[in-house]
Amino acid sequence: MQRSEVARLLQQIKDEYESAALGLTGIAQTGRHQFITRHMENMGQAHQALQGIVGTEQATILLAETVWSPEERASS
Repeated sequence: MQRSEVARLLQQIKDEYESAALGLTGIAQTGRHQFITRHMENMGQAHQALQGIVGTEQATILLAETVWSPEERASS
């Protein structure tokens, strides 16, 4: 059960991050800030749930591996 919950949360984090990123480049100007904020808050909630399953450090590692490419992680 925990494995499938971890996979579900990681997929949610990925989806929320991608949606927020699309909000930066989308055509619509109205409510852009609210749109991005909502998705980032959802991502934060999923990250908190993930922390409850795998611990804070591992959840942060998994989040980074989910939303950033190896090249992006290496350059930071």
